[in-house]
Amino acid sequence: MCQRGRVANRLAHSTSPYLQQHADNPVDWYEWGPEAFEEARRRDVPLLVSTGYAACHWCHVMAHESFDDPATAEQMNRDFVCVKVDREERPDVDAVHMQATAALTGHGGWPMTTFCTPDGRIFYAGTYFPPTPHPKVPSFRQLLAAIADAWGQRREEIERSGTTIAEQLGRNSVQLPEGAAAPGEERLAHAVRVLAAGEDRERGGFGDAPKFPPSVLLEFLLRHAARTGSVHAVQMVQRTLRAMASGGLYDQVAGGFARYAVDAAWVVPHFEKMLYDNALLARVYLHAWRLTRSPQFRRVALETCEWMLAELRTPQGAFASSLDADTPVPQPDGTTRAVEGATYVWTPQQLVDVLGGEDGIWTAVLTRVTEVGTFEHGTSTLQMSRDVDGGPDTQRWARIRPLLAEARAHRPQPGRDDKVVAAWNGLAIAALAEAGALLERPDLLEAARTAADFVVRVHLEETADGWLRRVSRDGAVGEPAGVLEDHGDLAEGLLALHAATGERRWFDVARRLLDAVLEHFTAPGGGFYDVAAHRADPGLLAARGPDGGRPQDPTDGATPSGWAASAGALLTMGRLTGEARYSEAAEAALGVVDALAARDPRFVGWGLAVAEALRDGPVEVAVVGAAGDPAADALHRTALAGTAPGIVVSRGEPGTTEPALLAQRPLVDGAAAAYVCRGFVCQAPTTSVEELAAAVGARLE
Repeated sequence: MCQRGRVANRLAHSTSPYLQQHADNPVDWYEWGPEAFEEARRRDVPLLVSTGYAACHWCHVMAHESFDDPATAEQMNRDFVCVKVDREERPDVDAVHMQATAALTGHGGWPMTTFCTPDGRIFYAGTYFPPTPHPKVPSFRQLLAAIADAWGQRREEIERSGTTIAEQLGRNSVQLPEGAAAPGEERLAHAVRVLAAGEDRERGGFGDAPKFPPSVLLEFLLRHAARTGSVHAVQMVQRTLRAMASGGLYDQVAGGFARYAVDAAWVVPHFEKMLYDNALLARVYLHAWRLTRSPQFRRVALETCEWMLAELRTPQGAFASSLDADTPVPQPDGTTRAVEGATYVWTPQQLVDVLGGEDGIWTAVLTRVTEVGTFEHGTSTLQMSRDVDGGPDTQRWARIRPLLAEARAHRPQPGRDDKVVAAWNGLAIAALAEAGALLERPDLLEAARTAADFVVRVHLEETADGWLRRVSRDGAVGEPAGVLEDHGDLAEGLLALHAATGERRWFDVARRLLDAVLEHFTAPGGGFYDVAAHRADPGLLAARGPDGGRPQDPTDGATPSGWAASAGALLTMGRLTGEARYSEAAEAALGVVDALAARDPRFVGWGLAVAEALRDGPVEVAVVGAAGDPAADALHRTALAGTAPGIVVSRGEPGTTEPALLAQRPLVDGAAAAYVCRGFVCQAPTTSVEELAAAVGARLE
């Protein structure tokens, strides 16, 4: 068994806080990479790959039960080369191993435990294993002993199993249907009908517990409603957004959403808070406000943006990945115990202690805090029982909310995973840029600029190809290469920032990113690989068999797939530049969205949202006028307020040539003007805010 100092030295310098959490385990952990594979070959033992992330509750449980246990660690070190993987830092590793886990067990999740041959072929997989046997589940040490015995006694069987699994994974490469095309009118309408059939009309959302915020599906429904006028689609969005915003999933005190609700009514969250969820939800609530002018949606969009700045902004101005689900609570013996939700929940007496009798009782009724409790041990999450957006309770709640926040700040706080992920910062940049522009909050717009500057300066290498790195921490970039979603999401964010500011720099960097997508990620016949050819990991290629190629996944999860995110950014870039290569790549990628939506649209929400933009044109608006010209500013704000799906906006001074959308767009009679085009057909330029609003579906209020 290795010495503890050596273990700490191996993981302590990682950019991943999750890996650093394991630096003091007695397990001789390796990071995923050549060193681990070489050691497995040298010792002729399997690799034990444990995958998780810093905010994962059950990852912490297994770490405490097994990885901190000296006897378990001795067994692991003796029989395996042990590898720790942060799924957020290495989504390519996570995706392939999760695919194998789901294929072998019928389900997936984290912590994920997989066993590989020394060349990377996966032969056994599972998720959490307890320290003692449970019915149908062996203890972790029993599993280790069984795998080690099989490796020693039935090696050929394991080798065959690894080869078979690799061949099965390799056959899962995406094959675009012959003659595939982007979703048409009937497919988009069909997707809305399928979603309606699965909607929980009483409690909002889709399906039963656990309930995850369906951000990308809501964006699709909003775009469909804006394009077609579908009342049904917008009502689905409103029911879900209202239910989430009023329930325990939303932090009524500080803003921001938890990862998911364990129940069907959004009462009890799994308390981890992720950057990507909040960036996507801030944008969805903003877009819903843009369409409906709901005061609640505006408030929640704004509070969520403010929460990102308050809780996730790093000293360098980018955004950290998450807050932990657990809070370390001091114990009488001087130790700490991880307690889920301890920062956030309340009892009626605690409210009275903070607010006094009258306000405390009123707040308990307003937020459904009861003596019995809605969570654990008589505590309750906060849920809004009445409207606080323009009703009689608005001013009182506005006075009380900061008092609760101040009191809560004195409680133990959850840990923060402060690594910066390029893709998720791209999502945050998009949300903050649009919210800053639409809600006239220059501080949010400046936060988007600062984050974009950091990611571009630190994550994008100054080479001819401009290779993107996925993660950084404390201002220092990490080793993992940017994957497809990093390129697509960051390009999306930079294009939103260009639209909001008119600054060319962001357009230029987005173009570099998308040129890299076309050159290094595009698959034959259309669509994309998740990793660039020269960055493909040998261990992952072995896991997918000799003919498996690079991994591909066009389905959306908690975030847009890299496939769909890239398609959306490419569509925008094609309209900004007029270059067919971008638009054609986007349209080719949407062919698989059509096929997948025919089976189940729930897994291609962002792809369907991009298809709505394509179906609508998308509308292009070039605003030309001098910097600081109030008339140009008014036209620009109106263009950004447009609800047309995937609207493409660029602003510049007369004579601007890049982006090409701005080229040859003169002033009209010396006045600022807006040029509106759709599907290669342009309207006459207008100097009228009212005419522009009508053309782009903007509400003037």
